Amino acid sequence: MNLTDAALRRYARHIVLPEIGGTGQARLLESAVLVVGMGGLGAPLALYLAAAGVGRLGLLDDDRVDETNLHRQVIYSEADVGRPKVEAAAERLGALSSRTRLDPLAVRIDATNAAALIEPYDLVADGTDNVATRRVVHDATMRARRPLVSGSVQGVDGQLTLYRAYDGPAHPCLYCLFGGLEDAQSLPSCAQAGVLGPAAGLMGSLMATQVIKTLIGLGPELSGTLLHLDTLGPHLERVRFSRPAACALRCRHATGW
Repeated sequence: MNLTDAALRRYARHIVLPEIGGTGQARLLESAVLVVGMGGLGAPLALYLAAAGVGRLGLLDDDRVDETNLHRQVIYSEADVGRPKVEAAAERLGALSSRTRLDPLAVRIDATNAAALIEPYDLVADGTDNVATRRVVHDATMRARRPLVSGSVQGVDGQLTLYRAYDGPAHPCLYCLFGGLEDAQSLPSCAQAGVLGPAAGLMGSLMATQVIKTLIGLGPELSGTLLHLDTLGPHLERVRFSRPAACALRCRHATGW
C-alpha cells in the first residue's frame, strides 16, 4: 500500500519511528482486528488501535453501557448510559478515525458462532472478564490460526500474554498456563472484586502495543511469557511458561491447533 499525503500527515509521528516507519504504518492500515469485550480493557484498546490507523476494527459485545462502567470504560460518556456498547463505541471511534472501518457486533460469542465471527480478522484481542468466554475465544482463534492477545485486570493488577499455539510446541496455549480451568467458576468478576480505573487503562494500552507489535512483526516475542502488572508498585514481572509434556488438552493438532 502506498501511503497518501493525508495518511503521511496523520500518522507522521508513527512513520518517523524506526520501529514502525512507512512499511509498518501501511501494514496497520491494511490490518483487521477483532476486539472481544468493549469494557475496561476493550475501551482504551479500541481507541488506541483506531488512532494508530488499524484499517478495520470489529467491536464485539452484547452489553449496554451502565453508570458503573464509566470510571474505567473511557470510550463512553454519561449520555451513553443505556445504549448498546458497540453502538456508542462505534460512534466515538468513527469521530476519531474516519479511515477505520468499524464492525459493531452486538452479539455474545459462543462455540456456535465463534469461527464465523473471527474469520474476517487477522488478529483477535480478548479483554473479557468471563472465563468461559475466554476459553471459547482461545479455542476458536487457535483453530483459525489467528494470534490472540489476551489481557485481564482485577483490582489493581493486570496480566497480558499472546497465544499462537498453532505454530507448534514452542508456543504454549491457554491450558498450558492455567490447566483445565476447573475452578473457573470460583473466580470473582470485576463487579465482585472491583477494579482500579487507571489499571484498566494501563492494561488496555499494553494490549494495544502488543497488537501493533504482532501486526507489523515487531519483537520481542510475547508468546510463552505472561506479563504481570502491579499498578501500585508500579512493577512489571515477566513469567516464562512453556508447553508441558501433558497439556490439559495436549495441544492436540486433531482440532487444528
